[in-house]
Formats: sequence, structure tokens, C-alpha cells
Amino acid sequence: MGYNEESFIKILKSKGLKVTNQRKTVLKALSSKPDQHLTAEEIYELVRVDIPEIGIATIYRTIQLLCELGLIDKLNLDDGYVRYEIGKEDKNEHHHHHLICVNCGKVLKFDDDLLDELEKQVGETTGFIVHDHELKMYGYCRDCQNNRK
Repeated sequence: MGYNEESFIKILKSKGLKVTNQRKTVLKALSSKPDQHLTAEEIYELVRVDIPEIGIATIYRTIQLLCELGLIDKLNLDDGYVRYEIGKEDKNEHHHHHLICVNCGKVLKFDDDLLDELEKQVGETTGFIVHDHELKMYGYCRDCQNNRK
């Protein structure tokens, strides 16, 4: 999942954008945590390891640009924060889904896409062509279930 630095550089150049160290480092930070959903502040802390002088405003501008290019995805996991994760290189591939524990707040990714048949049925019934979908399921993670017993 995600991009390597070479594909990232190619995309920036194809959009007529400069390949900056800040842009590469933000992508590297997100790529280094593929199973996490990072806030802008968490990305900022990771980037500061490589670029100590970077400002938080630069991080926000870079995140916005990377979202617009589809290189990273913006998420709302209903915890009061906007979070980000590395995007999928294959734009025809659906995003993964999120399982959110209502007790501890843990967020798990769920990659199996069981909604393909539903999308097909929606198209046949309504004529609506589904481009993508996002699914969040709420419940109790395995650890919290074990602790409740």
C-alpha cells in the first residue's frame, strides 16, 4: 500500500509542482506509519526529526496539497481530530475500512471489501455508480472484550 519516493516525485512533477524536502519528508513520515492514523501534530513531530526548523504551518500546507493530489487520505474517526494516512497508489482500489473500539478508542483497519456486491446491486437498482465508500464500525476490540469478562 502507498507510494515510494520515486512515484511521489513523478506525481509532483506531472502536476507541475516542485519536489521539496518538506513534501518528501511528510510523505516519508506517513509511509513510516502505515497502520496509524496521524494528526497534523503527530506528523509535525515525525518531520521535525529530519527537519528541526520546519514550522507547523508548513506541515498544514503540505498536508492540504498532498490531500488535493490524492497522495494522502483525510479521515474523521469521530475522536475530535482530523487524521491522515498514506493513500493508495491504485486509485481503482477501495479504501480500507475502520473498526473503532468504543471503550479504548483503538482503531483497526479492515481490508476485506465485502461491499462490492452491494455496490453492484445499488447500481442495478438505482443507476447510481458508486465511485468509492467509507465504512466505520463501532464495537469492542478483542482486548476490551477480554477485560469485560
